[in-house]
Amino acid sequence: MPSSLTRAKRLLVGRPLATERLEHERLNKKTALAVLSSDAISSVAYATDQILFVLGGAIGVVAIGYVIPITGVIVGLLLLVGLSYRQTIFAYPNGGGSYTVARENLGVMPGLIAAAALLTDYILTVAVSISSGVSATRRTWEISNSSGVAAMTSAYPSLVPHTIAICIGAILLLMVINLRGVRESGAVFSAPTYVFIVMMLALIGIGAWRAWTGTELPVGVVHIPKVDPVSARLHGTATDLAGFALFYLLLRGFAEGCSAMTGTEAISNGIQAFKAPAQKNASKTLVWMVVILGVFVLGVAYLDHHYMVMHTEQETVLSQLGHRILGNGPAYFLLQYSTFAVLVLAANTAFADFPRLSGILANDRFMPRQFSARGDRLAFSNGIIMLAAVAMLLVTMFHGDTTALVPLYAIGVFVCFTLSQTGMVVHWFRSKQEGWRWRATLNGLGAVATGLVSIVQVLTKFTAGGWIVVLIIPIIIWFLTTIKTHYDAFAKEIAFDGTSPIMPLHHTVVVPVAGITKAVAGALSYATAISDDVRAVAVNVDPATTQKLHVEWEAWDIGIDLVVLDSPYRSVVRPIVAFVDALSLNQPGELVTVVVPEIVPRRWWEHLLHNKTALYIRTAFLFKTNVVVTSVPFQLGHSLRLRDAFAHDEQLDEERDEKHHVNVGA
Repeated sequence: MPSSLTRAKRLLVGRPLATERLEHERLNKKTALAVLSSDAISSVAYATDQILFVLGGAIGVVAIGYVIPITGVIVGLLLLVGLSYRQTIFAYPNGGGSYTVARENLGVMPGLIAAAALLTDYILTVAVSISSGVSATRRTWEISNSSGVAAMTSAYPSLVPHTIAICIGAILLLMVINLRGVRESGAVFSAPTYVFIVMMLALIGIGAWRAWTGTELPVGVVHIPKVDPVSARLHGTATDLAGFALFYLLLRGFAEGCSAMTGTEAISNGIQAFKAPAQKNASKTLVWMVVILGVFVLGVAYLDHHYMVMHTEQETVLSQLGHRILGNGPAYFLLQYSTFAVLVLAANTAFADFPRLSGILANDRFMPRQFSARGDRLAFSNGIIMLAAVAMLLVTMFHGDTTALVPLYAIGVFVCFTLSQTGMVVHWFRSKQEGWRWRATLNGLGAVATGLVSIVQVLTKFTAGGWIVVLIIPIIIWFLTTIKTHYDAFAKEIAFDGTSPIMPLHHTVVVPVAGITKAVAGALSYATAISDDVRAVAVNVDPATTQKLHVEWEAWDIGIDLVVLDSPYRSVVRPIVAFVDALSLNQPGELVTVVVPEIVPRRWWEHLLHNKTALYIRTAFLFKTNVVVTSVPFQLGHSLRLRDAFAHDEQLDEERDEKHHVNVGA
């Protein structure tokens, strides 16, 4: 009969899956597009906002005129990176993305830089995508425009005070669903992604049709007034910047808009999540993702330019476009619901890739081994839980303020892009495969382009919080290398080639005794079975109790002397530790086993009624050499069950004997 904890776990996570079910847990192209591409596709909900946020504050509504050119450059860069990662998929079918490519071609340290940047990006993906953007640093609630909950608070402003709780709830929900397995999470999340894709196509299609045919909704139908192009031009003339100031401002807007490319590397990192043929399926999914994202980003930029929509603290750009194109009816709210859902799903991309990358790092001994183990549902459970915990901490620390988090968001991504493409150039030069020259040229262009963007990202975002990423990446690398150093030293120290003789040791067994009980009797029975030298020790905390124990021990007369240890400060553990240390010092090579009698209550609340001396003793000897600690449990109620069983067996024997006598008499 499973315990209540086991039943609760099965209710949340599901029944365990056998290892041979792993192949069945892989994703087809349609599901993988929802799981691994939602991060990239969802960025259309905030990329234009970020451009206007930077430009609008300095040059006003004239910033709208720069949205299409900046977006065009970003989409061109997206196509270049997408083609480059398509080559990575076929060159490195086992996944790992930027980390694997950089480590194998550029060295361990570049690989760790890529890994640290990816880990940072995945954590920020969860925090930014789900965070409501509510800033607690101001006196009034101000809504940021770059997150899933912001899409909902644009429609329901009354939710703003509860957004941090909503964020944490969403992260916990994602964690539980992902713990149920990749295939099941993909099935749950596919529908919202495709609803968002349909609604975006409808928004862009209807918006373009209204613009081309002049059938725009009257201004009175919507609650956001339309900006007059003439006054916008006049306002822009008054606030125009020139020279280096304008150039720097445009670079900042471009750097913020590059957040649209976050998540592009997710498919190449998770090739092993696809059904066979994995490389072919991953490649096709990557192409679809790049096409969809490119169309969406350009479409929103065109609509923003035509409808003269500006960034505001009250409503997202996508929400304003929804009002002006779809009106205030069900279609608008379906757009907002689907935007909220896909932004939450963007965090799910991180839940799919962070645990997988952690598992690869764990296999290379750069992360704790536990991260390479699959859970009951064949998911990397420890990585999923770790990601959720860190993301919730970030959301709480930043009070859900995505305005503070977004500047940190894309820096690590472009560092990964650059290292990956540079590594691929080295790969083609080494392999000399067919077509290696044009492949190396393509990856080289990608490396140069993303490298320049990385520099722009750091320079333009450094004072806005980008310095945190510049600081965090080295710290993560230090942690990774420290773990690797430990595992290397650990492996060297425990290595045994079988040539050294195993020296026999004198074995003494020490049994702590607090009274003559069934638990103590069981521990002494076990002790005499493993050694001829058994020492029973009692700690003199209360002289009267100790004297009584001594009298009872003499009367018991089991052939084992009782050693009484003085404890003037009433400590139980310290005298026992000192006694064992003295044994080791008196006889070098002494092996001491401490056999601890431990009473195990039947119910959880009964543990509160008993001290934990056995636990303290085990803990005290944890770091002692040549000391083995063994716990001999005595389960309360077990003896009663055995007695009842024996009585039942005796009754059955008597009944059989009676039947036998009756049959013989007959």
